[in-house]
Amino acid sequence: MKIVSKKIVIYSMLGIMQVGMASSVAAAASGPLLNSDSQQIVQLDRFDRHDRHDRHNDRDDARRRQHDERMRRENERHEREMRRRHHESERAWRERQRRENDRHDRHLREIAAFLIGIAVGSASND
Repeated sequence: MKIVSKKIVIYSMLGIMQVGMASSVAAAASGPLLNSDSQQIVQLDRFDRHDRHDRHNDRDDARRRQHDERMRRENERHEREMRRRHHESERAWRERQRRENDRHDRHLREIAAFLIGIAVGSASND
């Protein structure tokens, strides 16, 4: 009798836990539908600062264009430098390619850091 009662208690507790988890999942799934009023307030508040966001977006767009232009120039320069020169031996060319790849990677990291700085700066201004 003890074994049967223990199994009943254990299985009923497992059933209760599953029902509890299922109800919390159901509540989480339907949660945004219940809180639609608070989301509308946040969106209205966001539109109040529309002009300030436009100025930030314009500056960010200009910085992103500058970033894209720097990337384009660096990639063109890299392509030119990676070509073999007519007076260059195979060994010297391979060595120059290795140095150029290191320099190119370093420069791309600097450009990426610039873009991250833009993102951080614009996030801190909001």
